[in-house]
Amino acid sequence: MEMTRESRKLTEIEKLVSGGAKLPQHVAIIMDGNGRWAKMRGLPRVAGHNEGIKSVREVVEAAGNLRIKVLSLYTFSKENWFRPKQEVSALMKLLVSTLRKEIDELIEKNVQLKAIGNIEDLPESAYQELLIGIERTKHNTGLILNLALSYSGRQEIVDAVREIAQKVKAGILQPEEIGERVFSAHLHTYDLPDPDFLIRTSGESRLSNFMLWQIAYTEVYVTKTLWPDFRKEDFYEALLNYLTRERRFGRVSEQVVQNATG
Repeated sequence: MEMTRESRKLTEIEKLVSGGAKLPQHVAIIMDGNGRWAKMRGLPRVAGHNEGIKSVREVVEAAGNLRIKVLSLYTFSKENWFRPKQEVSALMKLLVSTLRKEIDELIEKNVQLKAIGNIEDLPESAYQELLIGIERTKHNTGLILNLALSYSGRQEIVDAVREIAQKVKAGILQPEEIGERVFSAHLHTYDLPDPDFLIRTSGESRLSNFMLWQIAYTEVYVTKTLWPDFRKEDFYEALLNYLTRERRFGRVSEQVVQNATG
């Protein structure tokens, strides 16, 4: 039987990994293009968000099968609250219905649900459904699906500064003790590794206030594919691109090779 493009790309990934290449532990995705996808088809914007759920399902399955540890999805930014009320309301209803519909499958696939952001800003129904999903999956040991909801990278940094300042004021922490590790421990992602790989769909080349501290040395990949069209094949294509890169973290190539070989 002839292999599909998707299966060929997966086979190529598996060959590279068996040869010593390392997949990212943490993949973050800015899921952009739902509105444009709908507009191109003369559909309401919510239709693009609905179609985007299919892409989420495929990428979660693919990441889990590849044993990627964390998949962070930029689901709803703090700035998104300023969108038309009708669209925000539809998005919140979609969040509730999706959580209810998908949670059993997440449990079956050993996926743990987490969330970052000011989730208390969510409507009560969405907030409670999210907490239920987090509670029901907390003992799962496979892929961590991390949803960024009502999230702002700048606000996250401000919140961390305030918390650290309060500890200094209370004498719990000394100023000279504050370093990168201490600061990271006060972020929403304190229990997650920083993203190794950031994917942005729809061709826009900006970070949109997403994980500004955490992505200091993250590899970035931009595709023109709109999120509702982004499927397993596109995810594998992105990972193949990642596997061809050399991550130097400010070092030169010779140092990277020397460290890798011990």
